Amino acid sequence: MSTPHQPRWTGIFPAVTTKFHADERIDAEGTARHIDFQIRNGIHGLVTCGSLGEASTLSLEEKVEVARIALQAAEGRIPVLANVSETSTREALRYIEACNKIGVAGYMVMPSVIYVADAREAMLNVRTMAEAAQKPIMVYNNPVAYRVDLKPEHMQELADCKWIAAIKESTGDIRRITDLRNTVGNRYQLFLGVDDLAYEGL
Repeated sequence: MSTPHQPRWTGIFPAVTTKFHADERIDAEGTARHIDFQIRNGIHGLVTCGSLGEASTLSLEEKVEVARIALQAAEGRIPVLANVSETSTREALRYIEACNKIGVAGYMVMPSVIYVADAREAMLNVRTMAEAAQKPIMVYNNPVAYRVDLKPEHMQELADCKWIAAIKESTGDIRRITDLRNTVGNRYQLFLGVDDLAYEGL
């Protein structure tokens, strides 16, 4: 059952690509048109500035602008999540504060990138972002790309954080979903990560 802190997100949540002009300025019209096209063709939510895409090349202000464009294009039809894949907790909190002000529905977060955190550090990082956001969080676990693995026992430790609603699991381990269910039951919604697509139903 969903709560105000943990809405029932279902279906397909793509990390939607940002469109650019030839001089690398954000193409707001093209991005909005692309988002509208995807919504009209059945996506159930979206994530801005995917971590393996343009997120690492944009400034904080540009990423917030992309989130604003997505919110305007979505017009409340689907939830818009801002992806948080920053190099430090400090920068993550700056981004979250800015996105909270424009009204995103929630966040997809991962432990700070580049530095390979141990489990204790990664859990504290995620918990800090969630508490700062005060909005629903989807934790993106991708040890293949980022070398940090939040395992089922770690997600069990985080279960008391009411803002963490879902997990996007991209470990590549075919047993991981079963292990998560056996460890945390139905505490989280589970999404499978396939490239830059998250789909739920497990």
